[in-house]
Amino acid sequence: MNNYIVSCLAGVGASIAIGLLSHLEASLMDVALIMAPFGATTVLVFGLPESPLAQPKNVILGHLVTGFIGVVFTQFIGVSPATLAIATGLGVSLMLLTKTTHPPAGANPILIMLTGQSWEFFIYACAYRSCVDCFSG
Repeated sequence: MNNYIVSCLAGVGASIAIGLLSHLEASLMDVALIMAPFGATTVLVFGLPESPLAQPKNVILGHLVTGFIGVVFTQFIGVSPATLAIATGLGVSLMLLTKTTHPPAGANPILIMLTGQSWEFFIYACAYRSCVDCFSG
């Protein structure tokens, strides 16, 4: 397939994935399924599916590791410039140590901490959504 067709198909796939989840999120009360890092995840999953960073293990576990860190800091440690930096660095280190690096997931602690998210957000947005991205790609 030529590059034009592959690029267009990747864009369509990303649009469908984000569109379906946006629609589902809008129809459910108090459930967040979308967060900004998933836009970058769709670039990798649909645009560069052969990349090691776009593999299901990296996408799912990368979002889970960093999402978990973000919620733990939000719920138990607190949010400050120092904790934002520590949580983000911890997320990067754990993804690298566990060989689950997924660059878009690096933004999760910042997003989760700045918006004060809870475990429900972690379950729906991080766990459920990262699985949907992988298996729809």
